[in-house]
Amino acid sequence: MKNLYYEYHFISPETGAKRIIRLDIDPYTLNRIVDYSESLPSWTRLETHQCSHCPLSHEEHRHCPIAANLVELVDCCDAFMSHDNIKMEVYTPERTVVKETTMQRAASSLLGLLIATSSCPHTEFLKPMARFHLPLASEEETIYRATSMYLLAQYFRHRQGKDFDTQMQGLVEIYRNLAVINREMAERLREICNRDSTVNAIILLDLFTKALPDTIEDSLEEIKYLFAAYMK
Repeated sequence: MKNLYYEYHFISPETGAKRIIRLDIDPYTLNRIVDYSESLPSWTRLETHQCSHCPLSHEEHRHCPIAANLVELVDCCDAFMSHDNIKMEVYTPERTVVKETTMQRAASSLLGLLIATSSCPHTEFLKPMARFHLPLASEEETIYRATSMYLLAQYFRHRQGKDFDTQMQGLVEIYRNLAVINREMAERLREICNRDSTVNAIILLDLFTKALPDTIEDSLEEIKYLFAAYMK
């Protein structure tokens, strides 16, 4: 199986300046393939704003796996303000996506992928969404993808004779854990970022993360009409 990749281009329409971040992803683990032989900045160390529910130990993990994944994005975002208009191009093996948007929205799209392809135990559940990443997904698209992913996982659990959850309480717990990660990651970045793009990108991502646990039923009711054929 070939390695997967996503290549994000951030282009200033005014100056033509371009920043590129490429993610090569292991097709089996769905973790980002990256060489950390060079020293990582101190803000990536595990004990820096370590999440209250983090299961990792300092003895085995010197750096937070999510923070380590964000180093390039932080450097890139320091060249832009959050409200700067940019042209975003995303290249994948299957397609190319081009969109004019703000830096904070573009960064938030990549941020979600960087979090999902880290080796953080709390983000392992997002690997299927990373495999089928959708740049700049809307809230409705993300709800559809997240709930579909979770229910398909329950189907596989059922096939293996395991307990399964059709009420999606497990998905609620996953996103509550992600909200903790977003909060602590934002605190890390506030201390070191020269511009607000990266922090605002986390805030945008966190708005959905916090909303999903309390709105699953309401949100799904809004797209129920799409499944009318299945109700007959």
